[in-house]
Formats: sequence, structure tokens, C-alpha cells
Amino acid sequence: MTAAPAFHWLGADQLHPAPAACLADWLFDTGSLTRRLTALSAGRFAVTLLEEGWQTLRDDECAALGVASGSAGWAREVYLLGEDRPWVFARSVAAREALEGFVPVLAELGRRPLGELLFSDPAFARGPLQATRYPPAGLPAAVRRSGLWGRRSCFRRGVLTVLVAEVFLPDLWRYQGIDPDAL
Repeated sequence: MTAAPAFHWLGADQLHPAPAACLADWLFDTGSLTRRLTALSAGRFAVTLLEEGWQTLRDDECAALGVASGSAGWAREVYLLGEDRPWVFARSVAAREALEGFVPVLAELGRRPLGELLFSDPAFARGPLQATRYPPAGLPAAVRRSGLWGRRSCFRRGVLTVLVAEVFLPDLWRYQGIDPDAL
């Protein structure tokens, strides 16, 4: 059995050295990533569902959700595509006990972005953003590489907390004329 990847999530003021301005702009933008990617791709935005279902959550996810280590939860992994290329890998999780009454809503997402739901419902409040160099072992094999930056934040609505992590992939940077290896 392989060891779980180590995640070290930090706030903007804790990152030393600070990331490049173009990267920080994406990592700590509090608006809808779905809307931003849709605008950047001139409407050629799509979601590819990779995996969805019940699983044991990672320790860093349990800590962020305020549940015991090893807790079960709902997890959804997708690619957010622009121009038919994977620009972002996203993993969203919620603890099983907090999902009472919400499972049908989440199950019906399919190819719709979760951000569409979270940003269209004013009852959801977003917590602070954190960033990390995402461990390659936490990524799908097709995009696995070291050095990729990711961010995460919790969205809360009553007892429900949804933790959303988003990893910015090299094709997003290339599309904008930025060398991904320079970030």
C-alpha cells in the first residue's frame, strides 16, 4: 500500500516566497472559477466527470471539514475544460453525516460544474482560500506531475460543508502564453 500524499495548505500571507502575480491572481480569486474559465475560453467550457461516489476522505480533507480522520464522504473529481483541453482538475468532498437531504442535488450534477450550484445559491458562504503545490499522487495519472499549484476553500450552508480543491494544469497556463514550468 502506498502512503497518502502529504498536503500543506497555506493562506496567501503564509506563502514564502509569494507566487508570481499571474499565479496568485488565479489562486486567490474569490469569484467563480467556472465563470472565469468560461469567459477565458469564449464559452468553450465543459466538465468531464472522472469519478463520483462514497469513499474514505483524506486526512487533510477530514481536518478541513471538521470530522474524524478516516470519515466517509462523498467525493467528486472532474476536469474543467477550456477549448477541449483539461485546464483544471477539481476534487470536491463533503462528509457523509452532513449530506442529509443534499445527496439528490449532488447526484444530479452530472456534467454540470459544482461551482454553478455553489455560486448561484446565496445560502452558501465561502471560507478562506488556501494554496499548495499539489502532490502528484493526488492527481489523475493523465495529468500527474510535480510542481502544480492548487487551491481549496470550504463552502458552508447550514450543517453542510463542501470542500472544493482545484489544481491548475499546464494547458491553462499555455493557453494564456505563460510557461507552466516558470510558476
